[in-house]
Amino acid sequence: MLDCCAELLDEVGYGNLSTTRIAERAGVAIGSVYQFFPDKKAITQALGLRFLDQFGSRVTERLADASFSHWTLAVDAIIDEYIDMHRNVPGFRSLHFGDIVDPHLLNGGVDNNRVISIRLRGIIVSVTGIPDNDGLDRAIQVAVEAADAVLKLAFRDDPEGDPDLIIEAKFLVSSYLSQFSQRNGGDHPW
Repeated sequence: MLDCCAELLDEVGYGNLSTTRIAERAGVAIGSVYQFFPDKKAITQALGLRFLDQFGSRVTERLADASFSHWTLAVDAIIDEYIDMHRNVPGFRSLHFGDIVDPHLLNGGVDNNRVISIRLRGIIVSVTGIPDNDGLDRAIQVAVEAADAVLKLAFRDDPEGDPDLIIEAKFLVSSYLSQFSQRNGGDHPW
């Protein structure tokens, strides 16, 4: 059902998505959909959480498998994973992490970007060994918000993402985090 929801989001958008359409696409009775999901928002929430888990796994694997001569290359890798999902994962370009549905879709009461920044902070700390603290939490939260804004702009008029704006997003986040690192005791190589 989630795969069918993802396909339909790309085809008809959230506004035209319905549990009936999802059931028809999945080849199941509408009662089967309602057995697991009370409405289309609940289905898209489950899909958004799946995307978050998928993104987290991809970033963890990418950071663990690579040796970065400098941490800014890790920033590029994280943004590259997001861009690859946007281009190649059905439903992601339409839903992302759920903002089109609800800015608190992933975790009621918590902003979607905050959920993402917390997940990324956990991955970065576990993979790199950088000490976790409130400053790092704030820096990653700011970086996620900045990247989100510029990447939305990059994909606004270009379904593949404006390459120049993608470069600017990477530069913006890397520059900001580099300054954060220097203000807080040094340049951490990852």
